[in-house]
Amino acid sequence: MIPPVAKKIRKELKIHGDTRIDNYYWMNERDNPEVISYLKAENEYTDAVMKHTEPFQKKLYQEIIGRIKKTDESVPYKDNGYFYYSRTEGKAEYPLICRKKGNLKANEEILLDIPKMAKGYKFYQIGGSSISTNNNILAYSVDTVSRRLYTIYFKNLKTGKIYSDKIPNTSGGITWANDNKTVFYTVKDKQTLLPFRVYKHILGTDISKDKLIYEEKDNTFYTFCYKTKSKKYIIIGESSTLSSEYRFLDADNPDGEFKLFQKREKKLEYSIDHYKNNFFIRTNYKAKNFRLMKTPVNKTEKKYWKEVIAHRDDVLLEGFEIFNNYLVVQERKNGLIQLRIINWDTNENHYLDFGEETYDAWISTNREFDTDIIRYGYSSLTTPRSTFDYNMKTKEKKLLKQQEVLGDFNPEDYHAERLYAVAKDGVKVPISLVYKKGIKKDGKNPLWITAYGSYGSNSDAYFSSVRLSLLNRGFIFAIAHVRGGEEMGRWWYEDGKLLKKKNTFTDFIACTEFLIDNKYTCKDKTFAWGGSAGGLLIGAVANMRPDLYKGLIAAVPFVDVVTTMLDTTIPLTTGEFDEWGNPQKKEYYDYMLSYSPYDNVKTQNYPAMLVTTGLHDSQVQYWEPTKWVAKLRDMKTDNNILIEKINMDYGHGGASGRFKIYKEVALEYAFVFDLLNIKE
Repeated sequence: MIPPVAKKIRKELKIHGDTRIDNYYWMNERDNPEVISYLKAENEYTDAVMKHTEPFQKKLYQEIIGRIKKTDESVPYKDNGYFYYSRTEGKAEYPLICRKKGNLKANEEILLDIPKMAKGYKFYQIGGSSISTNNNILAYSVDTVSRRLYTIYFKNLKTGKIYSDKIPNTSGGITWANDNKTVFYTVKDKQTLLPFRVYKHILGTDISKDKLIYEEKDNTFYTFCYKTKSKKYIIIGESSTLSSEYRFLDADNPDGEFKLFQKREKKLEYSIDHYKNNFFIRTNYKAKNFRLMKTPVNKTEKKYWKEVIAHRDDVLLEGFEIFNNYLVVQERKNGLIQLRIINWDTNENHYLDFGEETYDAWISTNREFDTDIIRYGYSSLTTPRSTFDYNMKTKEKKLLKQQEVLGDFNPEDYHAERLYAVAKDGVKVPISLVYKKGIKKDGKNPLWITAYGSYGSNSDAYFSSVRLSLLNRGFIFAIAHVRGGEEMGRWWYEDGKLLKKKNTFTDFIACTEFLIDNKYTCKDKTFAWGGSAGGLLIGAVANMRPDLYKGLIAAVPFVDVVTTMLDTTIPLTTGEFDEWGNPQKKEYYDYMLSYSPYDNVKTQNYPAMLVTTGLHDSQVQYWEPTKWVAKLRDMKTDNNILIEKINMDYGHGGASGRFKIYKEVALEYAFVFDLLNIKE
């Protein structure tokens, strides 16, 4: 089995008096038959290398999907007189979207029969759906390429007829005005895939005559639309990494003019919702960890904002939900989510008690104001995904549904804990881990460690039935809550971005070393996984400390940081200067260049590696991981396995079906098990 050898075409990339040589730059020609041929050669090599594991992969796949309940139903939620839910039947890859009028004993209406709609497509995804105020018309959007360019359709729910109106190249969201005929939607730039224009469409009229309502001229911002929970206002939002701006319009007057809420300012972030005579604002205005403000609907500039919940140094305010009698706030303290219930009249407040050491919780779907019930979700490393209704008045908690895990799963068989590693600068980095009870901390257990660490996105400790295939074979599963996420507050994010990005990588290394030093595992049995920006983490760690890992898996990894951030025609680039820096500025160029995985491939030994990507990836273009693999193969000095799997039909999120997606997981697990000589 001889791996493909990519040809080299010397490409000089010059800036700031520095010249980089990129021999594989030519791979970004998506329509070049030679590129497609090379991608196929990588797949053929991967298939050949892994061929002896195919029976095991099939077994793992069946094992994984065997834990999933085939015929299932979501917990219905009430909205505007109807109960909405989705359900799956048998081995169908896609759900049916349904509703019942008035009560759950009413006749079922199938709004979208997605299994039927998806027939003939290799990829099929509903982007968004929205129902007119009179409940009669469904607007929904579809992507059949996996490029996140959605086409909007309209369906008459009384007749079942699909209207001739068809709107392409949108971001997928649809916002109805209250007249039951006007919708607002966002169009993407076809090259950068940046949502930048908001249009108004009147049902039954020519799409080409749709009125442009707003156009974003700054390509570091993206636009979006939504309706407030009160259904009183239509909101147009513009957002960048560190700044936001909103406009609002009375939903009863879709032909009116949108009014600016608060003009954008550098490093001013805010988000809004409406209740009675006020807008409520979550903002970082003079509040690093955010605070909650309110302002009258006719006085929306920040000089009028009044504080509802003050800023706290040790608590990050993540979100809120408004009810007639209560305010619910989602907070994060010591890396863990808390749900705080506040009575509007008495100002009394209390927190929900989740009772576990490490977990994930979230405010779920709550469309009604006039209720004492809040719906929330909960999960932990040992507790399957659960949906609760909580009575904020009586404090009674009701479990509505818990994910059913088929087979012999018993949560009491597993143990979860939270540990802290010390980073090289003395900062304590949390680690959440889970394993099957009975293992010995003798340094002989295999470890699967993962992290993300970018965009302030949190890696919370949630349950996965898929993960049982690791745990039941003796693995310890660990999540490193590294800087660059927001687990420990806003400062945790700011300490892992821009000119502090390397903290993300060194934190991960410190977590790995801690688990090895404390006999949870050893270097010869340690595996790391990361996807997208987490794949950047894997790439950086591969260069910095390849000796710590037996194997690495990088899924759709962002590894060619400098070249990508210099190319403003690529999706995401311009909107992410506040995350990574703009390499047109030498300070950021030099720093990026010091950690960019592709630019730092060395003549050294590397662990065994599996890299995955998708030809239609809209977030990380396929050529980044493909160039990286070619360069690694050319320069590394070991004989360890290095393979790349390219999904020729999918994009960033992989397959669209509820089962198909696990074929790639089975490949990843088989790759790791094979390195440990685990055969079953």
